[in-house]
Amino acid sequence: MIARLAGTLVEKSPERLVVDVNGVGYEVRVPLSTYAGLPSPGSAVRLLIHTHVREDTLTLYGFDSGRERHLFEKLISVSGVGPKLALALLSGLSAEELSEAIQSGDTQPLGKVPGVGRKTAERLVVDLRDKLGPMSGTAPSESRAGERPEAPSAERVLVADVRSALINLGFSPRDTERALEAARKGLDRQPAAGSAELTFEGLFREALRNASASR
Repeated sequence: MIARLAGTLVEKSPERLVVDVNGVGYEVRVPLSTYAGLPSPGSAVRLLIHTHVREDTLTLYGFDSGRERHLFEKLISVSGVGPKLALALLSGLSAEELSEAIQSGDTQPLGKVPGVGRKTAERLVVDLRDKLGPMSGTAPSESRAGERPEAPSAERVLVADVRSALINLGFSPRDTERALEAARKGLDRQPAAGSAELTFEGLFREALRNASASR
């Protein structure tokens, strides 16, 4: 099984990455928390990998910390929670927020993640509450760069990536556009924002809060 990849980031989008390792391109699915810290294509990247094998399908899931991979593997051990929903949970909540919600038995944050109903949220708490001890793990690479857009065209790409990520999480295009508009206005009004450039993570978290609040 593949447990780690180190190579060159060839392509990246919220849905998939391609990492070139000695001439072989590996397609990797990642949570948005990992995506937000990736460098630009052409840069070196290292990812911790979970290899998921099902019947005749082999899919690689990548993470920038052992903590996130640990949580992902615990999540998919729960009945009814597959890799796609586990990625949605790790995209909608930080590893700390997700772990705290499960350990405290607070199903409300879990239920705000698209695809997680009341029964699934309760099952996560029941099955994992006593299995999520203190988690350790640091980012394995310089990939935790959190690049910033440098031009208006880059900002349009950033907005498009956030739009794609929200739709991929299950929000409708209409709700996504409303959430994006509200998020950009909200960030512009923040005193600390000033002339600071948008980041994927900042815009995504704000838009996700708006989209979740409208559900």
